Amino acid sequence: MASPLIEFCEQANPVVLNEVRQAKFQNANRVQRSLVAHAEKKALIWMAERTPDSITPDQLTVLGFLAQVMAGASYALAASNRTWLLAGIGFLALNWLGDSLDGTLARVRQRQRPRYGFYVDHMVDSFGALGLIGGLALSGYMQPYIAIGLLVGFLLLSIQSYLATYTLGEFRLSFWSFGPTELRILLAVGNLALLRWPVVLKGRFRLFDIGGVIGLIGMAVMLIFFTARNARRLYREERLA
Repeated sequence: MASPLIEFCEQANPVVLNEVRQAKFQNANRVQRSLVAHAEKKALIWMAERTPDSITPDQLTVLGFLAQVMAGASYALAASNRTWLLAGIGFLALNWLGDSLDGTLARVRQRQRPRYGFYVDHMVDSFGALGLIGGLALSGYMQPYIAIGLLVGFLLLSIQSYLATYTLGEFRLSFWSFGPTELRILLAVGNLALLRWPVVLKGRFRLFDIGGVIGLIGMAVMLIFFTARNARRLYREERLA
């Protein structure tokens, strides 16, 4: 059965249908300007060049996903035993290793599969975020509705990024010098802080509730700013006569 897009093209314009069928995936310009991007890139290339041939990018992707889910499980288990917060730091490190090294390894080995890598990597990120933030919601260290808000904010930023990749040819990996690695570092520091200060301001607020609200505000500002900027750019580039 033909897809709705193909059926639409057949009904509307055979030329458009031919263009859709012949369209090729174009690699977008990767924009990575986070605080640790330069040092991180050098470290990843160094590791990729020394990674045994028996280890594949797909295996690293699976490692990153499982580690992210286990980080979420660590938060959930920390509700009864705070020692799991330390285990969560280890899982965040493993998540960084798998999630960051898989693409670098493919590029260093000249074994890239652009469409497959783009699709799988970002679907895995979405499911992994669900596992991580779901664990936070169950941990008792953050109000569930704040955790849900963070998940929604993450998914909206992801949608914005993917649409910009398609329409502008620009895939943004960081926003205002803040990217996934900085977020992992912040979470790791937060885990250590939770061991001593689970509540702050004379016991009136949870530490992660305050951090979550700040994160929500930051995501909202980023989403509004980049959506408005990209829409303005597209409007100018496709101005009607």
